[in-house]
Amino acid sequence: MLDSHEVHLMAISFTYWDDCVDLEDLEAMWEVPEVSEEWLKAGEVKGHKIHLSRDPDGQPYLTQTEMRAVADIVIGRHFHSQIDPSMICAIAELESDRQLLVMQSDNKSKEPTLGLMQLSPKTVDQLMSESGYLQYGEEGNTNFLFKPFANVYFGAAYIKWLSTFDNKQRSEEFIVRAYKGGTKKATQKSTLRYWKGYLSVKENFPSRKSIRDDYPPPSNRRESSSEKPTDVSDDTYWDSRASPEDMADMWNHPEVQKEWNKSKERQGKVRFNQDENKEPYLSRVELKAVADIVLCKHLLTKKIKSTVLCAISEVVSKCLVNGVGERPGIMGIDYATAYWIYLELGYRAYKLESVDDLKCPFVSMYFGAAYVAWLSEYEGRERAPEFIAQAYFLGPKKVNPQDTSTLWLKFVEALSKYEETKRNRDSCSIM
Repeated sequence: MLDSHEVHLMAISFTYWDDCVDLEDLEAMWEVPEVSEEWLKAGEVKGHKIHLSRDPDGQPYLTQTEMRAVADIVIGRHFHSQIDPSMICAIAELESDRQLLVMQSDNKSKEPTLGLMQLSPKTVDQLMSESGYLQYGEEGNTNFLFKPFANVYFGAAYIKWLSTFDNKQRSEEFIVRAYKGGTKKATQKSTLRYWKGYLSVKENFPSRKSIRDDYPPPSNRRESSSEKPTDVSDDTYWDSRASPEDMADMWNHPEVQKEWNKSKERQGKVRFNQDENKEPYLSRVELKAVADIVLCKHLLTKKIKSTVLCAISEVVSKCLVNGVGERPGIMGIDYATAYWIYLELGYRAYKLESVDDLKCPFVSMYFGAAYVAWLSEYEGRERAPEFIAQAYFLGPKKVNPQDTSTLWLKFVEALSKYEETKRNRDSCSIM
């Protein structure tokens, strides 16, 4: 049997769905309407390799839509629909947060648990040798357990085995608690919290019919703020990159109104500032106002300072409307991260259909601020501004407390400029 170190050495990485599923399973995924809709909307093309979603740490994971589809396909194909797919989805959510390459081991056992359903190689060996579950197994190699269909298959097999443990028909509660702690702990206090967490996750995990209702964003959200501007290709006017509601909030911002009146702007036709290369950019007054408005309207409960957002913008984009290089928009947040925030974290005040949406100042600021909010509580700990800024620039796994890089020094310098002005600092007065 492999120990955790050996398994780690054999662990593999996946970039595409094609790397971890066979052709039959990939075609089955395309046949699920919710999956094909989600993939096409993300720019995937049938017949080409399909990208796996990645979280901000770069780890591949399944979206809730994909997770549900894999569960449905595996159970329908191999278990005659005798297992509730919602049970599979909820356990995967609790065990791995739907990350494919998760490998964990506790202090009591040297053997790790692997993949979506966090299965131990020993459990899978027993299911293969004693119960005849051989559809996805590979003798002498545990890497197959990182593959979604194989892992869900053996997770379902284990659930099936637990459901008739000791020749008794077992309840859902017994199965779930035994899955977590083993059959001996299925009725002990140590697994009760897991059972309660399972019930909560299962209740909130979208069903097949509700997935389509939740994607794209529900229609009861504020359409005026989530509507895209009519023409994001126009680099001349604010009004082509912001909704009428957002423009009204800008005009009602005292500092912006003063600046725009001074430059003789007209409502409905406000010009962007342009640098020597004719690239549109936001003044510090405009940038601060956008940050103030976004925070006050959409992230009021989060402990985020608009000055921090402004400083990040200056570093990553120089406040350029279109962004710099591969970092689009004023906050320089890439589309993959923004899409993850939109789909997985539920930040949906603005629609996100293409990278061009991030070239709209309010959209970029909104998803940049949401990312900062996520980083501020990274791994369940309240984080300092130093961590948040570095994590935004480099990724949370690459933060170095002793960092004195150019990016960090530029951030400190930019932050001092915004904090010195104290212009409407921490004010939510946008009317």
